[in-house]
Amino acid sequence: MRRVPLTRYAWLSVGAALATIGLKVTAAVVTGSVGLFSDATESAVNLIGALMALAMLTVASRPADEDHTYGHHKAEYFSSGLEGGLILLAGLGIGVAAVQRLFHPRPLEAVPEGLAMAVVAAVINLGTAWVLLQAGRRYHSITLEANAHHLLTDVWTSAGVILGVGLVGWTGWRWLDPVVALLVGVNILRTGYGIVRRSVMGLMDSALVEGDVAAVRSVLERYRASEGIDYHALRTRQAGSKKFVSVHVLVPGHWTVNQGHALLERIEAEIRQVLPGSSVFTHLESLDDPRSWEDLELDRPSRGPKPSGGS
Repeated sequence: MRRVPLTRYAWLSVGAALATIGLKVTAAVVTGSVGLFSDATESAVNLIGALMALAMLTVASRPADEDHTYGHHKAEYFSSGLEGGLILLAGLGIGVAAVQRLFHPRPLEAVPEGLAMAVVAAVINLGTAWVLLQAGRRYHSITLEANAHHLLTDVWTSAGVILGVGLVGWTGWRWLDPVVALLVGVNILRTGYGIVRRSVMGLMDSALVEGDVAAVRSVLERYRASEGIDYHALRTRQAGSKKFVSVHVLVPGHWTVNQGHALLERIEAEIRQVLPGSSVFTHLESLDDPRSWEDLELDRPSRGPKPSGGS
């Protein structure tokens, strides 16, 4: 799957972030709302995340080379990890500003105008998030999905801030503005933690999700029943949008190399069919050789080959 076109979605995110920053900063300035300020801060984080996504999607699109024989797909995790870290910092900053305003409240001004700009910014983010989420799921890009979920969080954040500022304008209760900002900060921290955790798990070569592993096993079980073969040492991992599967396939000892090779070709093709775009590695072993069963565990014992005979 060609990766370069995915950068167009990152450019869309950059444009949306610039537009919403302008709207939200203006809204915060004209109203003096710390809630709207917190919303604008998150949009600034969106811009940094979008620029990082653009850079990492460009790197991830590069083909495998001698130094990166499995490709550059993991570059996407650096983008989502940085974005998660920035989100955490933004959440902390918003919390500090909200606490200060809670102890030193100030009246809000030009509330209708500020709210109108905030609503327009939220609509822009909602539309952009929908496009990114669809593209992320279609192309299996963790970077686009992380960016989309961040923007959706921004939309809910904006909704909360708009509600808080509207209530302040209606009731005159100034403390509502910083309280809403604190709630926004907590929500941002939760989102940042989730993105950082997912990025770390990706860099740690986590196995594929249960549904993907089950799909692979269904293919292997079908061949086990129909061909009288066996399998073990099934390993899977995810690297950005790329999925990797490796498995040892055991066939009767009297089979020829051509028979075994033909079987593995069929198995690999069917696994790639249920996991489009995946890389599949198979290892052929004999059902009749005791050494074939030494690697049931993930790590095979390190020792030399078994002697073939002699005194």
